[in-house]
Amino acid sequence: MRPFAAEGELPDEILTPAQMAEIDLAAVARGPHDGPGLMRNAGTAVARIVLERHPGAARIDVLCGPGNNGGDGFVVAAELARGGLDVAVWASAEPRRGSDAEKAAAACPVAPWPLADFRPSGASVVVDALYGAGLSKPVVGIDAAAIDHCNAAGAAVVAVDLPSGVSGLTGQVLGTAFRAAQTVTFVRKKPGHLLHPGRALCGEVIVADIGISDAVVSAFDAAAVENGPALWRRSLPVPAVDTHKYRRGHVGVFSGGPSATGAARLAAMGAARSGAGAVTVLSPGAALAANAAHLTSIMLRRADGLADIDAFLAERRPRALVYGPGLSPDASTAALLVTLVERLGGSGCALVVDASAITAVAGAQAEAFFAAVGGAGVDVVLTPHEGEFVRLFPDLCADRQPSKLERARLAAARAGATLILKGADTVIAGANGRAAINANGTPLLATAGSGDVLAGIAAGCLAQGMPAFEAAAAAVWMHAEAARAFGPGLIAEDLPTALVPVLRRIVPVPAAGQGESGG
Repeated sequence: MRPFAAEGELPDEILTPAQMAEIDLAAVARGPHDGPGLMRNAGTAVARIVLERHPGAARIDVLCGPGNNGGDGFVVAAELARGGLDVAVWASAEPRRGSDAEKAAAACPVAPWPLADFRPSGASVVVDALYGAGLSKPVVGIDAAAIDHCNAAGAAVVAVDLPSGVSGLTGQVLGTAFRAAQTVTFVRKKPGHLLHPGRALCGEVIVADIGISDAVVSAFDAAAVENGPALWRRSLPVPAVDTHKYRRGHVGVFSGGPSATGAARLAAMGAARSGAGAVTVLSPGAALAANAAHLTSIMLRRADGLADIDAFLAERRPRALVYGPGLSPDASTAALLVTLVERLGGSGCALVVDASAITAVAGAQAEAFFAAVGGAGVDVVLTPHEGEFVRLFPDLCADRQPSKLERARLAAARAGATLILKGADTVIAGANGRAAINANGTPLLATAGSGDVLAGIAAGCLAQGMPAFEAAAAAVWMHAEAARAFGPGLIAEDLPTALVPVLRRIVPVPAAGQGESGG
């Protein structure tokens, strides 16, 4: 395999609110813009978006808080008023003494009204400049009332930095929050723009350049990155001209019993479509007939116990295995998983653990599993949804650690594995602290069996030599992109075929006449 990447392509960094505050200070120290200058740039950028997205607005209400977010709002109001628009400013409190916001308020030609008197109409456009991404406590009092009035009226909202009431760190709603049509943030996105429920409240997210250079940002370690091809394209496998099917990677998928074979076949097709050269379903003897009736290009092999598995590993030397879809969530499944991890040590074979295997190993077997992963040095990818995550990592449940990003990162470190915490805002986390938030998710994937296909795609990427974190991130993005491309009516069986146009967009094809023609 050889990597392919677009020149100069870099993943989009995600910054925490605390990091953004430090970057603001560093940018002011470096120049050329001082604090008021950055505030003018921010407010001007928001005003431009208001004019572009709402050109027919009869009235614009700008809601200003006492901090720098409010200062941005005063600049917005000034810019729009100078353009001849009907603008009203509503302030919750006086800007802090000596702050950049105080200077912006003094320069604004529109005198503020008390926020307590704010009553929007559905025809007005509201600029939310009450609180930015750094909000850390619930919104209450007149601020909460203003938000509720606005949401009830159905007014179009343009949020400055983040809809007020949404935590920039976790995406959680603190008290109540605006529902924005557009959110204009600065320099980089924050976790709250990508994590639900905040993500659903942001509307269209626009990242505005306010004059802070990439050099300033690069001095800070990003909290995460936004998942997309720029993150993993350089390690994306492309068939070499002299390849053959086993060099492209062999995936083994464990099947359930006679009444639970479909999940393994879905995973197997996901692995095959994602580029694995060979895929074998490892089936209990009692389920061989059921599997054989549905498989063509996917190979089938009997696996009734550890001896059969050992023989397969020795003879076929797979590069990745999928363990979990269709299996029973019981102690025997957990015990075999721990043994399997131990057997794979030093083999170069990666392991995707999904579905019932996660539930099976939770509880008494969890520590044994984590210890086996650490001792064997095997690349393991775990793919829990929220319910499975809570069973496997109960002490990291949402009420104690509200940030999905941090929960995934902590769990990955504990397990010594790459973790895909699935959902509308899937988070991919590596054991070394790397993390990515996926942004192309779709509710079309809320269909039985779609997770089995995802496990197979991840295994296919691993089998072709992608590092575990990149393989997991690529699988999540391609899985969602395939669903979006297919559209309404999607069922899990459609996903492997729907991968084809996605792969055609991102994987270059060897020139005609190159490479081998057979298996």
